[in-house]
Amino acid sequence: MNRSAVLRPLFLDGPLNRVVLAQQTGLSSGSVTNVIGDLLSEELVVEVGTEESDGGRPRVLLQVNPDFGVVIGVDVGETGIRVEGFDLSMSELAGATVGVHPQEHDATSIVEHVAAAVNELRTQFEGEGRRILGVGVAVPGVVEHDPDVRVHAPSIGWQAVPLARLLRDRVELPLFIENGAKTLGQAEMWLGAGRGARHAVVTLWGTGVGAAMFADGILYRGAASSAGEWGHTSVVVGGKNCRCGAAGCLEAYIGAEALLQEWARADDAVSLPAQFVQEEWLARLVAASSSSDSASLLLDRTATYFGTAAANLVNLFNPERIIVGGWAGLQLGPVLLPKIRAVIAAQALDYSATRVTVELGQLGNDAVALGASTLVVEELLAGGGRPPEVRAERRPRVSL
Repeated sequence: MNRSAVLRPLFLDGPLNRVVLAQQTGLSSGSVTNVIGDLLSEELVVEVGTEESDGGRPRVLLQVNPDFGVVIGVDVGETGIRVEGFDLSMSELAGATVGVHPQEHDATSIVEHVAAAVNELRTQFEGEGRRILGVGVAVPGVVEHDPDVRVHAPSIGWQAVPLARLLRDRVELPLFIENGAKTLGQAEMWLGAGRGARHAVVTLWGTGVGAAMFADGILYRGAASSAGEWGHTSVVVGGKNCRCGAAGCLEAYIGAEALLQEWARADDAVSLPAQFVQEEWLARLVAASSSSDSASLLLDRTATYFGTAAANLVNLFNPERIIVGGWAGLQLGPVLLPKIRAVIAAQALDYSATRVTVELGQLGNDAVALGASTLVVEELLAGGGRPPEVRAERRPRVSL
């Protein structure tokens, strides 16, 4: 417990000196010194210089050793797959896009491609003399944390897919699996726009729409770990049919594919091909909004839907911060944030609305894979620096 208490602030806020660590952890200076001595001998922590003290000797600064090991993050999205490796400063060392579309292949095929990419990275890193600590996998659906870690992701045709069991047969590394919105949330809370917040909602806006909700620094999961399906909350009673089977869902109005289809219906000059890259066409929509009334009106309406749904989050959860993330959110946010903020101010209760800020995610399009890799880091921190083992997966810990 003491090792974990020391490692967490070193990872999240380092470099720090021993005096600050004692203040932050509540441990005695002797306990901190003993723990740091062990961590230094194990090369999990390193000294990185000194800083002046108040009249005494300079204090030694410490941080988690970036080269202690490598963590691999996998982002299985609705329209693509990305596999990336990071050191313990969370700097990307290598990465690859897997050349298959998740909606066009069955789960076994997807697993085989993911496993091949992970094992290729493993071979590269081990050839460089690096230790692989584990693999985190983010998926676009509900993760059932039983021994097989079953994934319910209808958007890519997965129904109770035993993902952990399938991957264990192909990847001999510790595995941790979680919903993509939740991994994005952890990444932003640890390393991005959520740093310093205890009560926050991190949204993932892409083809689908999701959210990760943090209360006092702890991720809210719900009874069956399916909390955060914000895109399937209703914004229009009896409205558009959603691909989930319900009507009036937020995703049916602001999801990237739904937006582009609506643009094509509203503007005769827009003709979507049978197969199109959503990122490319969403960029065209944003560019057209400066000269096209149909594009401008569509984006204005989109901001209203997003802002209204976000105002519901403000009234329900009273967050101090809402973060707009996901690839579509990062494309649309710079244009829509002023209107989104105005709608929240108008729709949410005044007291709560004046105490929330709405910000753009800071970690870019790789945030989900980065967040997946932090599942391994969380296990390392919670275990006091003991590297995860290859064993039956349990629910990933997500906390600050």
